[in-house]
Amino acid sequence: MNMSQDAYDDYWEKGWVVIEGVYHPDEVKRIAQLALEVSDRELTDDSASYVVDRAPDGSIVPRKIDRPFFKERAFQSFVLDSRLSNIIRDLINVEPLLMADQIFMKPPHFGSAKPYHQDNYYFKCDPAGHVITAWIAMDDVDESNGCLRYIEGSHKGPVLPHEMPDPDEPYNLVPPPELIDLSKEAAAIVKKGGVVFHHSQTLHTSHRNVSDRWRRGYATHWASAETTSETDTVKNAYFNRDDFPG
Repeated sequence: MNMSQDAYDDYWEKGWVVIEGVYHPDEVKRIAQLALEVSDRELTDDSASYVVDRAPDGSIVPRKIDRPFFKERAFQSFVLDSRLSNIIRDLINVEPLLMADQIFMKPPHFGSAKPYHQDNYYFKCDPAGHVITAWIAMDDVDESNGCLRYIEGSHKGPVLPHEMPDPDEPYNLVPPPELIDLSKEAAAIVKKGGVVFHHSQTLHTSHRNVSDRWRRGYATHWASAETTSETDTVKNAYFNRDDFPG
């Protein structure tokens, strides 16, 4: 799949870009179903790595699966597909290496929000331009079911300080609101099978799902062989694991 010059320019100017039709909708439908099966399985496994939402009726529903890549072979072939990696290579101008992955699932009517943050606050990687997230849409995604939202151009600035505004959500660290210019906010509308790409320092968020549809996204995080980190991000990256398929 060839990427246009306009898409490349948008990515580096705005810090994010949508490229539609990377995967066929039937492909992502199968992966979305497998994600639900994995999350159902993990709900009965106390050692599993997942996050849940609680529905208004008190029932538990899946919210996030961490490290799905090593849980099903179908996930591996899906995210290592050359259609995806070729676009990433064209965007960041270096050979991409898979660093980590997550599956995010906002259930209908109450899928929770994720506040503004920058990935590189957590990753602490350099060069930041070699680190990119490819967010694969497994449903049609718009403003009603919780699309990603970006502060355009924020990747050109520094990594902001992140604070914990809600002690009940220690996993949600957020920059001070006065440092987030909401006048530059843009919504990433994307069809099933399309991919949203964003720079590691682009501020992004997603609102809760108020629709009657799912909003599922497969987030893959990539770096280069030249990438270093102040933390264990690169040391623990998938491409450095002995069991990484290669």
